[in-house]
Amino acid sequence: MKVKFIIIAFLAICFQGINAQEVQPTIVLDSSKVKVISPEEQKLIEKAELERKLKEDKLALKEKQRAEKEQKKLEKEQKKLEKEQKRFEKEQKKIASTEKSLIKVKDKKAKAIKDLDKMEAKFAKNRAKGKLSPVEIEKENVKISKQQLKIKELEEDILKAEKKLNKLR
Repeated sequence: MKVKFIIIAFLAICFQGINAQEVQPTIVLDSSKVKVISPEEQKLIEKAELERKLKEDKLALKEKQRAEKEQKKLEKEQKKLEKEQKRFEKEQKKIASTEKSLIKVKDKKAKAIKDLDKMEAKFAKNRAKGKLSPVEIEKENVKISKQQLKIKELEEDILKAEKKLNKLR
C-alpha cells in the first residue's frame, strides 16, 4: 500500500508540470499615455503616406524607363559594332582574295615568260641548224608573237589586280 501511495504521489507530481497552464503576460496601458488619433488626422496621415508611395512609384517607374532606354541604347550600339566587325572581316577576305589572285597571275606570267624563252631558244637552235623551212619559220614567229601577246595581257591583269588591291587597302 505504501508503494501504491508513493507511485500515485510521484505520478501526480509529474502530471502537475504537464497540465500547468501558461500565463500570458498582460500589458497594461496607461490611458493618459495612449494617444487618440482623430479621424481627420488619420485621413491626413493616410493621404501623406499615399502621396509618398505615389512619389516612390513614379521614381521607380522613371528609373525603370531610364534603365530600359539605356539597355536599348546598349543593344543598338552592340549591333552597330557587330555590323562594323562583319564589314571589316568581309573587307579583309576581299583583300586576301585579291592578293591570292595577284599571286596566281604573277605565276602565270612567270611561266609564260619561261615558255617564251624556251620557244625562242628552240627556234634559234633549229634556225641555226637550218632545219626549218620558210613556212615553219613563219609558224614559229606566230607562236612567239602569240606568247608575247599573252605576256602583255598578263601584265595588264597584274596592273589591274594591283590597283584593286591598293584601292581596297
